Amino acid sequence: MNSERMGTMPVKRLIISMSLPMMISMLVQALYNVVDSIFVSRFDNNGLAALTLAFPMQNLMIAVGAGTGVGVNALLSRSLGEKKQEKADAAANTGILLSFLSFLVFLMVGLFAAEPFIRNQLDSSLSNAALVGDYGSAYLSICTMFSAGVFFQMIFERLLQSTGRSFYSMISQTTGAVVNIILDPILIFGLLGFPSLGVAGAAYATVIGQFVAGTLGLILNLKKNTDIHLSFKRILRPDADTVKQIYFVGVPSILMMSIGSLMTYLLDRILLSFEAVGTTAVEVFGVYFRMQSFFFMPVFGLNNGLIPVLAYNYGARKKRRIREALFFSVFLAMGIMLTGMLVFELLPGKLLELFQAGDALYEMGIPALRTIAVHFPLAAVCIVMGSIFQALARSYYSLFVSVLRQLVALIPAAWLLSKTGIVSNVWYAFWVAEVMSLICSLIFFRRVYKQAVATMPEEADAAFSG
Repeated sequence: MNSERMGTMPVKRLIISMSLPMMISMLVQALYNVVDSIFVSRFDNNGLAALTLAFPMQNLMIAVGAGTGVGVNALLSRSLGEKKQEKADAAANTGILLSFLSFLVFLMVGLFAAEPFIRNQLDSSLSNAALVGDYGSAYLSICTMFSAGVFFQMIFERLLQSTGRSFYSMISQTTGAVVNIILDPILIFGLLGFPSLGVAGAAYATVIGQFVAGTLGLILNLKKNTDIHLSFKRILRPDADTVKQIYFVGVPSILMMSIGSLMTYLLDRILLSFEAVGTTAVEVFGVYFRMQSFFFMPVFGLNNGLIPVLAYNYGARKKRRIREALFFSVFLAMGIMLTGMLVFELLPGKLLELFQAGDALYEMGIPALRTIAVHFPLAAVCIVMGSIFQALARSYYSLFVSVLRQLVALIPAAWLLSKTGIVSNVWYAFWVAEVMSLICSLIFFRRVYKQAVATMPEEADAAFSG
């Protein structure tokens, strides 16, 4: 089976082959998220603030799909490593059903909750509140009501990743991203005979790209993924134990990523409390969040490639390969994030230029980007260490670290710093949060490694190392 290479291929080459396609596809994903914002900001500067306010709910939707995929990924890869084909097939088919049910939930969100969610964040006394609210409501409603594409895109890509076919996953995601990028200017500005849809056009371009990627992912799984067997009958007959195992790993991942939604929502509220700057601080935060994805997303791609490698080799009891994979991945992640830190430190003005930044955005944004970027290398270590928590079914450690970083540390620190009356002080909260999360990650990593990996006999490792 193609998946067996995760237990036999040289580790460094395996990590590169598993992660590079996902890193590239996630870079493309980051690109089209940024392109959305760039085109929207050229249509109307208020659109950037609207997309930033919509992000927490949009991120929650992605968290549910991606977290479910993490659970499927870990169970499927571990089952293949243990040579349990029926269990692997059950994980794949059940994951598809869970993705469809997730879409139904967010369809209801789009119908009934999208507009109140956006309006609730805005102070009606702001001069642009009504316009930003209209843009944000339209964008979020479209993205949630037509979210079937993103849920199926994520699950089908995870199935390809779990069986060592990351290249096909890259093809799926990249194709969807390219479609989105092409449609953005056409639908936003009304090119080639299409009506000008403004911010709503960006949302339609996004969901169309996701549907294309999801459809292509299904085709690639049916045609190329021989390690799993998909059938409509199996999808409609979920196994309760399989659902439990998927969500045992997936729920902590969902909660961990969902905390990011709550964090951005609360931080938006803190930044909007500086009435003298209007929505400028939120726009700065929006620019940061989009540009940092060019460096965080590849590290998450590395993390996604690492999880099935760790899970497979844990199931096969290959201690040395687990250890080598972890150390090599930390090295790669640090290199990516140090590069990101240098870009933010040396070229913050160039980054802001992409979004048609006015004087106020430049004045606030340049020092903000430089301040926040200092924590990037620490985040790299935390992300990679979190992969072993997920691969070895100890995602609750990742959840704890995420809660600490984004709620227990970041939000209180940001709120306290906002009481100084100086908005630029709020950005130092990222430093506080990352230092605390690194300390906890190191403590948990040492515990998990000692309990689950260090106890493996060296003899078993040697037996498999050829």
